[in-house]
Amino acid sequence: MSITSIAADAFKQLQKPRVLDVRTQAEVDAEALAGAVHFPLQELDHNSVNQYLLSVDHQPEQPVYLLCAGGHRANKAAEQLQAHLNCPLIVIEGGLSSLKQQGLATEQGQGKVISLERQVRITAGLLVLTGVILGTWYNPWFYGLSGFVGAGLAFAGITDTCTMGMALARMPWNNKAR
Repeated sequence: MSITSIAADAFKQLQKPRVLDVRTQAEVDAEALAGAVHFPLQELDHNSVNQYLLSVDHQPEQPVYLLCAGGHRANKAAEQLQAHLNCPLIVIEGGLSSLKQQGLATEQGQGKVISLERQVRITAGLLVLTGVILGTWYNPWFYGLSGFVGAGLAFAGITDTCTMGMALARMPWNNKAR
């Protein structure tokens, strides 16, 4: 099936859409779209999605909407699922952020973990700072750590693939039990 996208304002008009939220468990625990079902991208398995769709008597002509924080992970999830699901996949443009701007109600959870994007920025900043401090006071070879992180950030920006983000998404605080 094909992958398309829908703007947040158009999504807002839909009646009871089937939404798969592909954010980390910690992000969903902090805030979630009412009625969305959680399938984290880092653990996404087309068999479990198919089983879920069968269990809720999902019809092949009915679309499945994919949601993340900003849209990038939902696109990756759609690419992973495209060959395995027999229904249209629609990515919600702008993700949960756009839906909130459109006034859609979200459920506030008790999650205390910060967003994955902020975790990446904090980790990258601390690694660069560590490289500079150790390079200045201990051994100039530690400047390589800062260079390596900078190169990784440039690569992530060019390819739209963040290895550090994928690694952080697998950390225990982002995958706590429901």
